[in-house]
Amino acid sequence: MELGFCLAGIAGIWALAYLRMPLWVWLAASALLLLAISFSSGYSSITITLLWLLFSIVAIPLSWPSLRRKLITDKIFPLFCAAVPSMSQTEREALEAGSVWWDGELFSGRPDWKKLLAIPAPQLSEEEQAFLDGPVDQLCQMLDDWKITEELHDLPPEVWQYIKDNKFFGMIIPKEQGGLGFSAQAHSQVVVKIAGRSITAAVTIMVPNSLGPAELLMRYGTDEQRKYYLPRLAKGQDIPCFALTGPDAGSDASSIPDRGIVCKQLFKGKETLGMRVTWDKRYITLGPVATVLGLAFRLYDPEKLLGDQEDIGITLALIPTDTEGVNIGRRHYPLNMVFQNGPNSGQDVFIPMEWVIGGETRVGQGWRMLMECLAAGRAISLPSLSTGAGKLVCRATGAYARIRKQFNMPIGRFEGVEEVLARMAGYTYMMEGARAMTAQSIDLGEEPSVASAIVKYNLTERMRKIVNDAMDVQGGAGISLGPRNVLARVYQAIPISITVEGANILTRTLIVFGQGAIRCHPYVLKELAAAKNPDKEEGKRDFDRAFIAHIGFTISNLARTFFLALSGARLVPVPEVTTAKYYYQQVTRMSAAFALVADVSMLVLGGSLKRREKLSGRLADVLSQLYLISATLKRFADEGNHQDDYALVQWSCDDALLKLQTALDEFLRNFPVRSVSWVLRVLIFPWGKPYNGPSDLLGRRVAESILTPSGVRDRLTKGVFITRDIEDARGRLEVTLEQVVAAEPIEQKIRQAVKSGKLDMATIETLLDQALDAKIINSEEADTVRVANASRAAVIAVDDFTSGSWRK
Repeated sequence: MELGFCLAGIAGIWALAYLRMPLWVWLAASALLLLAISFSSGYSSITITLLWLLFSIVAIPLSWPSLRRKLITDKIFPLFCAAVPSMSQTEREALEAGSVWWDGELFSGRPDWKKLLAIPAPQLSEEEQAFLDGPVDQLCQMLDDWKITEELHDLPPEVWQYIKDNKFFGMIIPKEQGGLGFSAQAHSQVVVKIAGRSITAAVTIMVPNSLGPAELLMRYGTDEQRKYYLPRLAKGQDIPCFALTGPDAGSDASSIPDRGIVCKQLFKGKETLGMRVTWDKRYITLGPVATVLGLAFRLYDPEKLLGDQEDIGITLALIPTDTEGVNIGRRHYPLNMVFQNGPNSGQDVFIPMEWVIGGETRVGQGWRMLMECLAAGRAISLPSLSTGAGKLVCRATGAYARIRKQFNMPIGRFEGVEEVLARMAGYTYMMEGARAMTAQSIDLGEEPSVASAIVKYNLTERMRKIVNDAMDVQGGAGISLGPRNVLARVYQAIPISITVEGANILTRTLIVFGQGAIRCHPYVLKELAAAKNPDKEEGKRDFDRAFIAHIGFTISNLARTFFLALSGARLVPVPEVTTAKYYYQQVTRMSAAFALVADVSMLVLGGSLKRREKLSGRLADVLSQLYLISATLKRFADEGNHQDDYALVQWSCDDALLKLQTALDEFLRNFPVRSVSWVLRVLIFPWGKPYNGPSDLLGRRVAESILTPSGVRDRLTKGVFITRDIEDARGRLEVTLEQVVAAEPIEQKIRQAVKSGKLDMATIETLLDQALDAKIINSEEADTVRVANASRAAVIAVDDFTSGSWRK
């Protein structure tokens, strides 16, 4: 009897924790268990009395908030306040900016799949689709990237004019203010398509639609500023740039040394309140051709003209570049990418107060304004560019690997190359899912600060791997610059994407988990807010509620982690019957494990976790892989669960689960408190490490998807610019792939005839003549092989030049 009650109690506690029941349910269930024990004959009256006494000691304080505070949380509160690391105003504004979306579900340890799958599949309006099929397609046809990068070192004048005339710079500006008013999804797909044609053109177009004057004006500008600037920006009458980075303020942009001093000065003949600003900026895209300069600087008011505060803070202003004292126009040359980029500076340049974005009421609010706008730009620009480049390279290199032969066999059939092609295809499938899902969140009204950092870091890194893999496959054809080379300029541009909008190393180690642990956790931000509340009594009440809920949250994730690990998460319900059921279950399992590890790490290491970047980077990897798998599953569901695409889903998810497992394993091996590490390992991996990555057989199926013209290949690379113009390197690959595939059965017949002795080994032309004479093939088949061979020769040819002719 005693054993039965004991087992029932353990099972009940575990079930309550797993289901995350509220406190009153725990207390009621405990009381019922005690009642059952009280009426049983297996316990003495002394034992029952002690059990009830113990229950009362625990239950009364927990259920009585004022007593609980007095006995428990009010004593913990000062210790917590002392342990909380100091936080600057800029750090606080960065943490509070944006919103929590699916990243919050992953931090919860119990992601709500119904919530994610209930979001409609991304869909463009008729107007947006027409723009992609019309002006965007036409622009892609106008772009000759070799001419742009090697001869002109700029976009041709007619391309600049076409971009302006068709309002490419005004995609995010509302129609009523002269722009196109496109959704984030449409904006993203425009960048995807252009990036597959020219990185220079893609960057030129995406920057005005990202973090910069247009978005800042739409959110914070005065009515006069919006009325004047937005129509001009949309039509390209003004070219904007935004200057934040300087020699001493890169990733640590909040420490900008550029200064403005509030003053009064004669301006256009009358005394005007404004500021004298001195700055030195670099790496500013569109700066050399900009007509209006967005500028971030720290504003000071030593004469107290605006109030009692001397250090007002970071302020944003719009300055016409023809203003006296503005030095702008020189160019940087970022790795042969010729998008306009350069430095600018000014010394004691007078700026009227009305040039501050939002006017005088917005002085000192610049950092918050930037942080609140950062998520949308970071979620769209570089993830879209990376996805477009990945699709281009995946499609082109897949075709090349089928066309190019060695040892009388397409190089894509070699297992070593096959392994690389599978990785390229799997990464590309996952990248598109992450791009589309994150852009969709913006259209839903979210400002996904953590998710945007995840996709910026992971999609640019995957682009780097895809392009490097493609260079390995194409070898000499990849490294020989010229009009025939579709890889080289993308390859050269990789470090730029890795570096800008937050260097990837710091994005991974400081932002994804560092910001996510506070911003996405259901209770940590509330506890921190309570600790910083100037009203200490209110702070204690808030802390009490958050802390007690946090304890329950951690206990629940402990129970969930161990049960899901023991069961392999096979009992986790999924929202719909799908072949991808296993991956929904595994994300749920590892979400609980991640939430537990994050909580334990913050508890044990406290504020020092912020400085242990190797550990926080590995936790960032876990969160990133959970997000990417979720996006992959969402894409598969949105596209109708195409079974032909399931191999891509499997490869992508298996690879991500292995990466996730590796990150967790390395985290536990390096966790400084070994006893805690051991316990966590037992809870998370009681049967050992379960994930093995994609199998060789699966990799072969995935590689085949980009070696052969098919619906799978077209869906994988949908949205990238495709041409069938054989004078264009991309079009030549497309046409030749079809010709080579058509010729392969005929070539196989000829090889069989040689093997059987019906034909003598000879050159291909001689073999064709012999095969025709022997009636093994007909004249039409011979022509098919001849055409394929001629096209193959054109594809594998590389550019050559007379000595020095291409640089004069």
